[in-house]
Amino acid sequence: MSEKQTSVLRETDGGARLQARGLMRGARSAALAVLEPETGHPLSSRVQMICDLSGAPVFLISRLSAHFGALEADPRCSVLCGEPGRGDPLAHPRITVAGNAEIVEGDARAALRDRYLRYHPKAALYADFGDFAFWRLAPARARLNGGFGRAYALDAVDLATPVPEGLGALEPEAVAHMAADHQDAVDAMAAGPGWHLAGLDAGGLDLAKGDDLRRIAFDPPLSQARDLRPRLIQLAREARQ
Repeated sequence: MSEKQTSVLRETDGGARLQARGLMRGARSAALAVLEPETGHPLSSRVQMICDLSGAPVFLISRLSAHFGALEADPRCSVLCGEPGRGDPLAHPRITVAGNAEIVEGDARAALRDRYLRYHPKAALYADFGDFAFWRLAPARARLNGGFGRAYALDAVDLATPVPEGLGALEPEAVAHMAADHQDAVDAMAAGPGWHLAGLDAGGLDLAKGDDLRRIAFDPPLSQARDLRPRLIQLAREARQ
């Protein structure tokens, strides 16, 4: 890369890492780019996505789609996250995450399926069809455009959310418990009714309502799974004040 090219990049800092992870976790859908087997040309398609506990993008696609066969032939791909808002679409932040994708199978698929459907309930209509599979993109690097004059290059470590031991098993139990016994706390954290707790990770929690997704960050992030319950109690208490 030339000196002229590198000069446009800012030094990656904590703010850039936080924004990058937020854009990925806040994405309900993304543009998935693969390599067309017949020509080698880039092929882009919109897919629904979530992030797993570590922050890696996950998407559910059909074997009948062109991008499924392309990933089977060559797992290299990227996803573009970040929705344009009002005004100039280029003024809004976005991130492109590149890496290799692989199909998720076995027990990992079952756990990921449950998490995915909490974010995209309508996908239950086809998630178990034989031609559908969950793919996980293992991030290798990313380019973040945080707004005009704010470009960053990030690596896998910058993008990843550490997963404390035991959090993977605790997360679905905590989500179910909040829905069954503490919906009032969820309403308080969301500042309104109709929301549900879609998912948790060491960096925060995601509240969903229809097509809307709201992120509440943990400050500081969880370092141990056992810290989850007191953190939720703290957030609920603060939201009610």
